Amino acid sequence: MNITKIGHCALVLEQDRVKLLTDPGSFTVEAQERVTGLDGIVITHEHQDHFHVDSVKVLMKKNPNAIVVTNSAVGKLLDAEDIVHTVVGDGQVGEIRGIKIEGFGKDHALVYPPTMGLCENTGYMMADKFYFPGDNFHPPTVGQAIRPVDILALPVAGPWMKMSDAIDFAKAVKARVAFGVHDGMVVPSFRGFIGMLLKNIVPETGYVSLADGESREF
Repeated sequence: MNITKIGHCALVLEQDRVKLLTDPGSFTVEAQERVTGLDGIVITHEHQDHFHVDSVKVLMKKNPNAIVVTNSAVGKLLDAEDIVHTVVGDGQVGEIRGIKIEGFGKDHALVYPPTMGLCENTGYMMADKFYFPGDNFHPPTVGQAIRPVDILALPVAGPWMKMSDAIDFAKAVKARVAFGVHDGMVVPSFRGFIGMLLKNIVPETGYVSLADGESREF
């Protein structure tokens, strides 16, 4: 799988000649609106740094055959904009041109008691190998067992988490390789420190620091 990190949580995934974009949000508007050749857009939840509705409108004009996959809460917002979409929530399965998309989890992590930040959040396993949890650390599970994950998009910063949460999640998932996301608020020079920390504490997972705009084959 080839992955290009546009920035924050906006990623372009290319697998078996299928091109997907994740979470086109408000931090990455200019770069994400230039993306063409898309087969699908996958959106984990409704917060603006993951779902910038005006960008989705632009992207659908440039990529009219793209399929939008998201949960029911974002689906209602898309309905209001007459944007066709497919709902894949917790425990549900869909596909985009033969690439399987599976949903895991129901809730966004709490930002601050009692309810700040709460909304429906769905983590997505794509092509049986790449897992993007959105804004929570809900693992992809079968029964009580965590599914094998080859590539993990690991949130490393945000008002809903602390670094130890990311480390514990990486330890639990045991992916072959991981890279940081949800880091649009982190200065680039500090992202290397996060990578060093994870390499030292979770050596069983190869950690890669992807710069904004960088592509890599995994």
